[in-house]
Amino acid sequence: MKKRWIYGIAILLVVIAVIIYSTRGDDSVVDITVIVESGQFDILVSTTGELHALNSTKVRGPDNLRAVRVHRVEIIDLVPEGTIVEKGDFVGSLDRNEVHDRLNSQADELVEDSANFAQTVLDTTMSLLDYRNGIKDRRFLVEECQIILDQSQYEPPATIRQAEMNLDKAERALEQSMVQLELKKSQANNKIYWAEKRLREEYDERTELMAILEQFDVYAPQAGMVIYKKEWSGAKRKVGSSISPQDPVIATLPDLSQMISKTYINEIDISKIEIGHTVELGIDAFPEKQYKGTVIEVANVGEQLPNSDAKVFEIIIKLNESYTSLRPSMTTVNHILTSSYEEVLFLPLEAIHSNDSMSFVYTVKQRRKQVIDLGETNSNFIIVTEGLLENDEVYFTIPEGSDDWDIEGLDIYEKVKTRRIEEEKRMREEEDNLRKLQQKEYTK
Repeated sequence: MKKRWIYGIAILLVVIAVIIYSTRGDDSVVDITVIVESGQFDILVSTTGELHALNSTKVRGPDNLRAVRVHRVEIIDLVPEGTIVEKGDFVGSLDRNEVHDRLNSQADELVEDSANFAQTVLDTTMSLLDYRNGIKDRRFLVEECQIILDQSQYEPPATIRQAEMNLDKAERALEQSMVQLELKKSQANNKIYWAEKRLREEYDERTELMAILEQFDVYAPQAGMVIYKKEWSGAKRKVGSSISPQDPVIATLPDLSQMISKTYINEIDISKIEIGHTVELGIDAFPEKQYKGTVIEVANVGEQLPNSDAKVFEIIIKLNESYTSLRPSMTTVNHILTSSYEEVLFLPLEAIHSNDSMSFVYTVKQRRKQVIDLGETNSNFIIVTEGLLENDEVYFTIPEGSDDWDIEGLDIYEKVKTRRIEEEKRMREEEDNLRKLQQKEYTK
């Protein structure tokens, strides 16, 4: 871009001046000057990032570890990162020791639950048999009391009444026994149900454990390049790392036809970034090439990266074309074009001086302090909106004896000062209106 070419010339001038100064005596002083340039002015936000695939397929270990109460599994073998695999190729294997321990423990539990189920069935059978025999005895007693009552028809009334009472008592005892038998049946069925359920669960768990063991050798679900899974801390999962039921992924197979650069922007510059901004990317691995991209996602919420106190916002940049030479995890240098101005005047930032809120330059021809009005800046240059003309020459550094120079352009300073006061007033009014609106909503 043109601004970079100009900045390169400015740096070259500085180097030449330093060389000239070093070749002269100690009493020689070289004043470095720069020319006010005109042209396109691009405002860029530069940041480093890392390449990722836009889409990728996860290579997962067993998904149902939680169901069999296995909490962590160690990776004991993994193909080298970057390996090209076909669908069904071996990717890695997991440590089976914890599952074998669960199988051994579960085998003991299965024997115990089998014995418990058999004992429950036997106990309930014996208990119900006793109740059934008791009911038979009470039926015989009722029949016997009925016979006695029938034979006492010619006995005194007291004898007849006694026989009726004995029959009624025997019938009530029989009825109570039958009710208790039904209750005992329900109780016995419940005990058998839970014992059988527990036994069935043990069988199902054993079957699931055996099935999970077959998943401890992990194979590629599709063709692709193996990229190790990254932990939240940024470290990659490798041999010796562990997977959990919540996150059983050990690697990914990225789609290299669509690449993105994931980067982070500080909170000062995030307001400048919008979806759709164009980006020029450089790849450290290919310094001679430049790539084009577009911002496709801007995080709404900031985050704090590990080992850093600054808040940053994640930005996703999609490369416009497909490049077979690019690989995930390559470092990118992203220059995000946030805005561009046509035919404006600009100077290097180092040529701008200030006194309180007044910005000025030291002019070469008039040898005075010229007050200027400034616009947007980028990393190296700043726009000059008033106070200078194209090709005006100004000092890059403070010239000797400039303390006695006159100041020109105080009217520009007054306009800048007035504009700043108006902007501050407008901002205070907006804050007051927002505060009133919030209070109104709170009152509702």
